[in-house]
Amino acid sequence: MDRRYDLRVSLNPWKIRLVTSASAVVILAVALGIRAFFGGALEQYSGTALYASIVYAAVVFVWPPITALVAGGFTTGFCWLVEIAQLTPVPAALSARSLLARFVLGVQFDPVDLAWYPVGVVPLVVLHRLIRVRARNRTVGTATASV
Repeated sequence: MDRRYDLRVSLNPWKIRLVTSASAVVILAVALGIRAFFGGALEQYSGTALYASIVYAAVVFVWPPITALVAGGFTTGFCWLVEIAQLTPVPAALSARSLLARFVLGVQFDPVDLAWYPVGVVPLVVLHRLIRVRARNRTVGTATASV
């Protein structure tokens, strides 16, 4: 059997973790590139969407068998929770002490960000779902071909 069509190889948790890690690095590079060459609203809103994309990659990294819809719902909920937490002084205080906390928690609440998080998540949910369906179809095809 050709290994590239074996579901266990194509959806191996370690390969998924490798892909999600590489994806997070690419997303971060895109965000930093936009920040370096553009500014204003593009920087702000793309940064919000790309933040959600990195969180999605982290969720799939931690739990590779997660379904696309569950990962998308969890990611969006997490991002909204972090944004709503910015209504309290806690994220701003932590962000003043740590650059990492500033990247993860932000500083101040912006209601527009609530709409931009799904913009970063939905394309990844669609892509994740397509990859899963394609891998499942390959497995079904090779299982019937080997009978």
